[in-house]
Amino acid sequence: MATPATSPDTFPASPSHPPVDPPADLLSRTPLAPLTGRRIRAAVIGAGAIGRGSHLPALAQLADEGETEVVAAVDINADAVKAFCAESGIPHAYTDLEEMLREQRPDLVTICTPPTLHREQTVAALRAGAWVWCEKPPVPTLADFDAIEAEEGIGGGPYASIVFQHRFGSASTHVRRLLADGALGRPLVAHCQTTWYRDTAYYAVPWRGRWETEGGGPAMGHGIHQMDLLLDLLGPWSEVRGMAGRLVHDVETEDVSTALVRFANGTMATVVNSVLSPDEVSRIRIDCERATVELTHLYGHSNADWTITPAPDVSEAEVTAWRDFGTDVPSSHLAQLRELVASMRAGERPRSSGADGRTSLELITALYKSAFTDATVRAGDIGPGDPYYAALHGGAPGWAPTHDDDDDGDVSASATEEASA
Repeated sequence: MATPATSPDTFPASPSHPPVDPPADLLSRTPLAPLTGRRIRAAVIGAGAIGRGSHLPALAQLADEGETEVVAAVDINADAVKAFCAESGIPHAYTDLEEMLREQRPDLVTICTPPTLHREQTVAALRAGAWVWCEKPPVPTLADFDAIEAEEGIGGGPYASIVFQHRFGSASTHVRRLLADGALGRPLVAHCQTTWYRDTAYYAVPWRGRWETEGGGPAMGHGIHQMDLLLDLLGPWSEVRGMAGRLVHDVETEDVSTALVRFANGTMATVVNSVLSPDEVSRIRIDCERATVELTHLYGHSNADWTITPAPDVSEAEVTAWRDFGTDVPSSHLAQLRELVASMRAGERPRSSGADGRTSLELITALYKSAFTDATVRAGDIGPGDPYYAALHGGAPGWAPTHDDDDDGDVSASATEEASA
């Protein structure tokens, strides 16, 4: 069966492998052609639900605006990718990623596959000169993330960014500005909640609930969106103390976690991630000196999902200004892709790439290390040589896999499943 990317022996995606060395031609690598005055040629990797339901509609909208064109799609399932292309009017269907990159030479590759494939597919695209927009979770480990960053271009791209669409849209932009400008006073206390419900059928998909293929449990696959938005609003974190448990599901990873997080600006936060909660909600609350800002939604937010409650001494004029979020632009793949395309045309590093994209994965890694070692973990503690740098379970007794992964399920057969939880 043809692989959807380069050989795992050449660019290993497994957390057990060390990062690849930067290629010798890195300094000379640039996008394949100027991106001004023409449409950006895009290719979609993975013909499953997230590609069909989120990436294609965003690309189609920008195509209507003259910005993009989808020239190809790739999936290891030939029938699935042919149907995907036929339904969407995509001219070229492939089962081999390298072949597509060589023949179509896209400017942008969007990756909609399970996390274990993200590293090798991203590296292959970058080496072909394409920018990358990859679904979360970005990759299973910090080692994988750093290996990808080493493949990026210097001074103009190509760059690899992560789908963190909750950062984008009118409301989050407005609140970020209020916090950055100090209008609401110092942020003091925060709460970040991703309490969802997943049944046993959800975990019947072979790559879910396994360290090697999903990277982690709800902290990694579900709560990462809200944690990323919290970090985007509050800035760098400084230390974390976590707990994790398997309370219901028969999985390798956790099905619930909690954490206490201290931010560099002094804000103290609680974080809860669960797939055990029938009353599903995603929530962020930030109590500042002069106001409380709260977001309550599930899978995406608009202006109406945010509330700002002022302290008693704040003037009505200030409150009115704070509550003016402007024209409603919901958080969405489209909102992020629009900004990514602008970054591509400007030759600038996009948001949610590089260090900016790494911060959420670093916090999640630290959460797991804290939970499994019963110790506080500080920002910057986890690097090469640390067991948690190469695997989120860190080899911890009771959490590290004890079976032979090669005999436990066919991850590649699940490439058309939805990669975003």
